[in-house]
Amino acid sequence: MTATSKPAFSAEEIAAEGLKPEEYEEIVRRLGRHPNKAELGMFGVMWSEHCCYKNSRPLLKQFPTTGDRILVGPGENAGVVDLGDGLQLAFKIESHNHPSAVEPFQGAATGVGGILRDIFTMGARPIALLNSLRFGSLEDPKTQRLFQGVVAGISHYGNCVGVPTVGGEVYFDSAYSGNPLVNVMALGLMETAEIVKSGASGLGNPVLYVGSTTGRDGMGGASFASAELSSQSIDNRPAVQVGDPFLEKSLIEACLEAFKTGAVVAAQDMGAAGITCSTSEMAAKGGVGIELDLDKIPVRETGMVPYEYLLSESQERMLFVAHKGREQELIDIFHRWGLQAVVAGTVIAEPIVRILFQGEVAAEIPAEALAENTPLYHRELLTEPPEYARKAWEWTPDSLPDCPTVGIELQAGLQSWNDILLTLLDTPTIASKNWVYRQYDHQVQNNTVILPGGADAAVIRLRPLEQIPNLKSQIQNPKSGVAATVDCNPRYVYLDPYEGAKAVVAEAARNLSCVGAEPLAVTDNLNFGSPEKPIGYWQLAEACRGLAEACRELATPVTGGNVSLYNETLDSEGIPQPIYPTPVVGMVGLIPDISKICGQGWQASGDVIYLLGLPLASKISLGASEYLATIHGTVAGKPPRVNFDLERRVQKVCREGIRNGWVRSAHDSAEGGVAIAIAECCIAGNLGAEINLEIASTQSNRLDQVLFAEGGARILVSVASAQQEIWESYLKEHLGQEWQKLGTVGNFETGLGVFTTNNQTLIKVSIEDMSDRYSHAIARRLAIPTTTPS
Repeated sequence: MTATSKPAFSAEEIAAEGLKPEEYEEIVRRLGRHPNKAELGMFGVMWSEHCCYKNSRPLLKQFPTTGDRILVGPGENAGVVDLGDGLQLAFKIESHNHPSAVEPFQGAATGVGGILRDIFTMGARPIALLNSLRFGSLEDPKTQRLFQGVVAGISHYGNCVGVPTVGGEVYFDSAYSGNPLVNVMALGLMETAEIVKSGASGLGNPVLYVGSTTGRDGMGGASFASAELSSQSIDNRPAVQVGDPFLEKSLIEACLEAFKTGAVVAAQDMGAAGITCSTSEMAAKGGVGIELDLDKIPVRETGMVPYEYLLSESQERMLFVAHKGREQELIDIFHRWGLQAVVAGTVIAEPIVRILFQGEVAAEIPAEALAENTPLYHRELLTEPPEYARKAWEWTPDSLPDCPTVGIELQAGLQSWNDILLTLLDTPTIASKNWVYRQYDHQVQNNTVILPGGADAAVIRLRPLEQIPNLKSQIQNPKSGVAATVDCNPRYVYLDPYEGAKAVVAEAARNLSCVGAEPLAVTDNLNFGSPEKPIGYWQLAEACRGLAEACRELATPVTGGNVSLYNETLDSEGIPQPIYPTPVVGMVGLIPDISKICGQGWQASGDVIYLLGLPLASKISLGASEYLATIHGTVAGKPPRVNFDLERRVQKVCREGIRNGWVRSAHDSAEGGVAIAIAECCIAGNLGAEINLEIASTQSNRLDQVLFAEGGARILVSVASAQQEIWESYLKEHLGQEWQKLGTVGNFETGLGVFTTNNQTLIKVSIEDMSDRYSHAIARRLAIPTTTPS
């Protein structure tokens, strides 16, 4: 049957491909005929939100995408930044949310595999992985199963493929109970003379299929990722791909070797929408067409039809355009690595994707109709914030019980500040994630400078494995490194998407500054509910506005990313329940000298502790705080407002302090406020601290605000007493009054003591008690035997 003789489809068949009736009418208009089954499937996946960003693309245009160090911005497989001395870094973040909800192990594992392919498709060798995860309450057995499965999947793929997982974040909240988020970020160091792009060119050039075989796994995964989850989603297990990390390791080496021959014109990995996406995107970006013969494709299953070939998302596959006459050279490389490699098509002049099967045309569609000229929805923005936000903003601390120095009266009785501190340290979102990262190989490749849990950001040594053509000298700067972080406080964004999104970028930059890195650029993963609902679109639009403003203010352009919408779970009554809006920001920063960095733990007894940013006497609300949510069960108030001028100055002072050797530890104040930050520094350094609060500063503030309020561009640092004078002189010059001396580092026996200047004790707790709550919180909930961390 040819592409022109298929009759129209029923409304049910059209909806099954994720298409709306009006979109089907547009397909018929563009083709001048009804599509056949294979073509309908191709449009279904390519016009899904996951592939074409039809609801979010207008919003993404406001992001800053250019800068002095930006070599490749949005539109390619990954962004690339210039690190100087000929070194170039590719990086990207992607989501695998829906697959992980129905098959957590393979969903997470193939998420890792997919993001790695985005990196090495550019010609870069993957050097590090990070992940940003969200789950429901850890008390829920279903959440425990998903959580353990996802961590096992990430561990399996990353460990086997030989790329270290060096950092990340994990949040637990009932908003994610039916729809976990699995966002994976990868970094790679360019190894090729030229950055490999994806636009096909050269009429008559051969199109090569390389990598693994094609099967029926992952069928329609892109459309699956663009729909709400329901109790029937388990039936979509075929839409979850199955990965092979050992094959991917061979694919990395084969691709990099192939790129270095100069025989590859363009390359595209087969991720979402598989052959359909790779052929149409390569053709559209190059302004040419591609003719592909499905009979040439290596398969692992018999009896496959064009629809299945075109929508399969079997993993570890790539599509190349090669220079004519050099195809055998490339085929030999892939065969030597034990991989498939065949000439399956040709670059043609007509800008179409023509698919052949058994000697006939199985599909024929203009490439731009699939990849570029896709539907675009400009939705109407609410004229005022929705009712849930307005109601939440009415909250004031006046509704909370009084909080004298002895503690606070709750329903369970009087809770001392010791009790509150230990409860917060035991909260899974705040607690140590050692149960997670101890399953990851974070030292493979031997370039991980700071181990997970040791600092606010990961630090990787920049050590090229191979001779890099652009590098001025292979030992130009043997001490250079790169830092990376992933961040998002979703409660902030839920309560105020605009301010919350700004805070996400500010915290990411602050985390990089805490290890001495200069923030360079951003990749983002926008995880939201349905944009078709007014509240969902308002959250998305306002968050994008906040991200754009923050990236401009902090000079961190966006190089690309991912949009994951329709993160909703249908409840028993069929009503969609959206997740918290979660715009995750992955940020990279440059470290000129990895011998001049620091972690978050105290370094020596007698060091002086300082708070950079707003002093504790400042009036900062408890709105949106972890304390308010955990201790009082209240999600309300407004998140902290970002003061970009203060952020820039505080972060620069922190970086300069580290590079000058004054600052010996640095840790930002985030979830749980200053008290939790101090406790974390004590636990990380295995040293105590004595903190003195001026009582005058607490008279106009509630004590819980002083201890647990968040925001204020705050960073906690420790400085050797011998450097105190020069450090304080530097602070006065650059921060004015926006810093505060808090106390001194003690020894292990002293534990943490927080006192007022009139000798009243607010907190007095041992390192052992804090460490036990903090280090074992997750394992305890999973009923896993614990050991004291080494």
